[in-house]
Amino acid sequence: MIAQLLFAILLVFAGWLFYKNAYKIYRNIRLGRSVNRFGSPAERTKLMLLVAFGQKKMFKRPIPALLHLFVYLGFVIINIEMLEIIIDGIAGTHRVFAFMGDFYSFLIASFEWLALSVFTACLIFLIRRNILRVKRLNQKELNNWPRTDANLILIAEILLMGAFLFMNAADHKLQGLQADHYIVAGSFPVSQYLTGILPSNVGTLIVMERFFWWFHIIGVLAFLNYLPLSKHLHILLAFPNTYFSNLRPKGQFANMPSVTAEVKSMLDPSLPPPEGEVSRFGVKDVHDLTWKNLLDAYTCTECGRCTASCPANITGKLLSPRKIMMDTRDRLAVVGKNIDHNKGQFVDDGQSLIDTHISREEIWACTSCNACVEACPVNIDPLQIIMGLRQYAIMEESKAPASVNNMLSNLENNGAPWKYAQADRANWANSQ
Repeated sequence: MIAQLLFAILLVFAGWLFYKNAYKIYRNIRLGRSVNRFGSPAERTKLMLLVAFGQKKMFKRPIPALLHLFVYLGFVIINIEMLEIIIDGIAGTHRVFAFMGDFYSFLIASFEWLALSVFTACLIFLIRRNILRVKRLNQKELNNWPRTDANLILIAEILLMGAFLFMNAADHKLQGLQADHYIVAGSFPVSQYLTGILPSNVGTLIVMERFFWWFHIIGVLAFLNYLPLSKHLHILLAFPNTYFSNLRPKGQFANMPSVTAEVKSMLDPSLPPPEGEVSRFGVKDVHDLTWKNLLDAYTCTECGRCTASCPANITGKLLSPRKIMMDTRDRLAVVGKNIDHNKGQFVDDGQSLIDTHISREEIWACTSCNACVEACPVNIDPLQIIMGLRQYAIMEESKAPASVNNMLSNLENNGAPWKYAQADRANWANSQ
């Protein structure tokens, strides 16, 4: 009864802590401006099934995609066993679903093969990051905590899968020794090969089986509460993020409603002037982004496919779309802590997304080609954040590179980005 009580307390505490941290993330996302991403539910559901569940965009790089698929399926399917562990922990039973007979044996065997595939894939991912040092996984924005975070996640998954297999191996050996409470159930195609390195003493085996059982459940609950603090949160947010994707063509930029209304009233005096004042043109800080932009930031898994596809980054410029998303998430975390510290109210801290976290050089290096949006496996849109920061720099501060100012002046005076007057545009045709 003491073990069952401790398990129940642990389960409730872990659930409460996860809810608390998850609610802070939800609160932070809600800080963004409203945007309508609820139309066309059938199209959105199809997109989510293809991109998030089916991982359609991952397979543009087949080898890492296959490894990721092993981890993804293992994480989802093996955690079905958590239901049995929770029931056993609360009720004091052992393998409560064993009554399913052959189907139960099939499930346990499947879980073991998946655990082995997750174990192997995570080892390969560690090698890719730390020994082969794949370029997109070793750029400067990943220095310090981001690199440590990625390695911690992989090591944690390796330890959890190892504990699961050793727990089954000890259980399998105890079944063979006809130990009390260890009914004959399940099939162990992988862990059976680990029994040879385990002791034959029943008492020692029980201690080891219980140790690995507790290690596995505590590890899973700890990992659950690590998610809100890490890039691995994408395993939960990838699904809503793809569902709320932008369904318009990628090259279509949205006009600012306030500016559109103002221009229409100027061109047509019969229209009433727009009501109210515009608080801000463009994006200065995370409050000016939409909730979908902030959801994007939390969903980013820092895989670097966007940066690896970015022509500006490839040619040595400062811009990294991955860093844009990481900086947005970091600033949002700072704003969230500010709100917590000031009893639910944000107090100006003298910082902003632009300049404090994202430099002007970065936003003006972007060619707005949408390569980053196309490359992202979960439909994150760094370009929308970049364009919002540009709008603020021009419309609020009148600050832009000289080349951009010249282009804007030419548009105003000549109706085209070039310095030539409209009457002279066809001169090239007469030059022969």
